[in-house]
Amino acid sequence: MMKKVFFFLLFGLPVSMIAQYRSQVWCPDNGDGTYTNPVINADYSDPDVCVGPSGEDYYLTASSFQCVPGLPILHSIDLVNWEIVNHALKNLYEGDDDLLKHFSTPQHGNGVWAPSIRFHNGEYYIYWGDPDYGVFMVKTKDPAGEWSKPLCVIHGQGYIDTTPLWDDNGRCYLVNAWANSRSKFASVLTVREMSADGTKAIGQPVIVYDGNGTENRTCEGPKFYKRDGWYWILCPAGGVPDGFQLAMRSKSPYGPYEAKKVLWQGKTNINGPHQGAWVHTKYGEDWFIHFQDKECYGRVVHLNPVDWSSGWPMMGNKGEPVVSFKKPKSASDVIVNPVESDEFDQSVMGKQWQWHANYDEKFGMPTAFGTFRIYNYKLSEDFVNFWDVPNLLLQKTPADQFSATAKLRLTSKADNQMGGIIMMGLDYSALVVKREGKYFLLQQIVCKSADKGKSQNVRTLATLKATDKDKIDYKPGIHLDIYMRMAVEQGKCRFAYSMDGKKYKEIGDVFTMREGKWIGAKIGFVSVEPAGNSDRGWVEADWFRITK
Repeated sequence: MMKKVFFFLLFGLPVSMIAQYRSQVWCPDNGDGTYTNPVINADYSDPDVCVGPSGEDYYLTASSFQCVPGLPILHSIDLVNWEIVNHALKNLYEGDDDLLKHFSTPQHGNGVWAPSIRFHNGEYYIYWGDPDYGVFMVKTKDPAGEWSKPLCVIHGQGYIDTTPLWDDNGRCYLVNAWANSRSKFASVLTVREMSADGTKAIGQPVIVYDGNGTENRTCEGPKFYKRDGWYWILCPAGGVPDGFQLAMRSKSPYGPYEAKKVLWQGKTNINGPHQGAWVHTKYGEDWFIHFQDKECYGRVVHLNPVDWSSGWPMMGNKGEPVVSFKKPKSASDVIVNPVESDEFDQSVMGKQWQWHANYDEKFGMPTAFGTFRIYNYKLSEDFVNFWDVPNLLLQKTPADQFSATAKLRLTSKADNQMGGIIMMGLDYSALVVKREGKYFLLQQIVCKSADKGKSQNVRTLATLKATDKDKIDYKPGIHLDIYMRMAVEQGKCRFAYSMDGKKYKEIGDVFTMREGKWIGAKIGFVSVEPAGNSDRGWVEADWFRITK
């Protein structure tokens, strides 16, 4: 607790703010009744939102691909201030031993694609398409509590971007798009009927919209609604970086649908504004939550007003996204942001962290000592780079400009055991310390095109003396206490280190960040060692702090 108090005193934050985290690097609430986009400046791609029965609780989920825990659950009372409250998936996919094993190694870009979240008949449902295995569903009565194990409601390949719609008569329909990489066709949307409980398909798919050969190519990510007797499908088209948002309407769930462009970049610098959720509030307002692709920073979340006066949901300012706007009406004036920093004082892993594959307890765990221990992962004999390392403990970048600083202790039982901090993507760079004899080497590791199997380059920057060693003969370890920092600005990452936490020395080469497979670059910890029979070493993280 003293460590946490010190942190807040150090950065000038009152202890009363501990319960409601406010980011130092990005807060969209301007405190004057307005907000600035993005409302979440982090990689929550393909966001979807539903409203709880109170009309005051909004829940958001987003694509999580192979990262676990998966299906993040964020909560808001005003659509501007969000906090992470849960994950609906502990692993991919519990209840199926073969898939659990398959996702025990990083399956970059696979897994959970473009989920939808809905409240129906007293329960919250999330549906998503896994392009390799089919359409899955989980449900719960409490979004912050336990979710059911994944149920595969449609088996097969190519299904993505699924959304259910429970009609007024209780019948259930499902819309989805198709992954060209699996099905070898795309730019079409299909609708089929599901059982009333949403657990299985009872009808055959019908193509309700075809964007092939038109400017509405790459139509995907559909969300399904009903309003004033019309069936509505909201979907993006035109591709991720430069696309736009379509609204489609029909008097039948099976179409045909007429389409209209309702949101586009226009004269703004907000590219590809599309794919998200329409929200109608208890106060009679309408809003659209969507993403913007910011390359290495991932797909960040924007909020735009919706005007239905023309009979179509025109978004933003006459179809162009807003940079700043008045906040949605709400009974709340709480300012809160997704947690980034971590003092590691809890007995559970912080909700901002994810592993790069299904969790194995040998990856690491919280301790009773106010730290988080990450054991060295034993690399394969034919190791090339960190692309297939599953125990990378990572979180999303929280802003365009920030510093991430960690206090670490590396405990080593044998030579070549290493650990440190990493900026991970298709290209990556890490600042690590590696044991060599009685010393530790401070090294910068850089890998370009890790996804293509390229080797990493290692540069030794300094030789450091151990700060402590075990005073027993039985499997003694040596230890190094060190502070590591990465500073990010304009897609560039600079590293620094300190031995006392006061004076930092910038070191190594500037690294140009690059996105991962369908995700933004992620920050966090790496802890590895060569293949062999030696006892594992580990990295002990005392704290991790995001600051300006």
